Amino acid sequence: MKRSSGVRLCATAAVGALSLALVTGCSDEGSKGSGGAGGTDGKPAARALGTAELKKLIVAGGEVPGYKVGAVPATRAKPITTDSAECRPLARVLSGLPPAEATAQTDRLATQDLKKDPTDDATSLDDMADGKFEDAIKKSMDLDVTTVNLSSYDGDGAAKALASVSAAVRACAGGFAGKQSGTGMKFTKVAESKAAAAGDESVAFEAISEMDGDSAPVYGEVVRHGNTLASYYTVNIGAMMAKKAYSVSPEVVKAQSAKLK
Repeated sequence: MKRSSGVRLCATAAVGALSLALVTGCSDEGSKGSGGAGGTDGKPAARALGTAELKKLIVAGGEVPGYKVGAVPATRAKPITTDSAECRPLARVLSGLPPAEATAQTDRLATQDLKKDPTDDATSLDDMADGKFEDAIKKSMDLDVTTVNLSSYDGDGAAKALASVSAAVRACAGGFAGKQSGTGMKFTKVAESKAAAAGDESVAFEAISEMDGDSAPVYGEVVRHGNTLASYYTVNIGAMMAKKAYSVSPEVVKAQSAKLK
């Protein structure tokens, strides 16, 4: 049975670089730094939190309404790499990593929990016409998958890392090329999007990924809470297929921000 380009996009995303980025994250390994000598105002420089402290602060199961929260799978792909130093902070955020190397970091995967409607018919996909098949696929995959990464920095490292994201959004507006697990990938456009009203400062962006002749948006956001950064990366394959708007999961940002107050 011939399937439409939307289903081909789904299949491509499921096995290609974009889907690999769904489960890209960082390990919970992090070294504790020695801290800065002192701030320019004479006060002691802010010291980074350790990995154990970050693990207590990152969202956990039962803390994000409508989402299942768990570990980032060990089978996740390698991070997106790029030869563009200016665009590297974006590539890192779109890999589920902090925008810059941190003293300590940890991560979680928050997947939207779409409960099946009891009125849904249990129809075999093989028995569906093309249109119904594609609608079923879109519906089953219309859920946000968000990687949350907490990272901590000594001194003004967090502010500098966030500033690098803002600079990258401007410098890489025309897109950038990268690789993931040896596979080439291309982002054709980067634009700033509306950030959540959280933390001390934040920046959010949309990146358009091009694969196999199809293009689709993915979303990143970084929020600074003192010397800790919360980085978010969201993909919704069903929304991509349906050309439906989505964004970094606001419920996830809200829940994580509440734990960092």
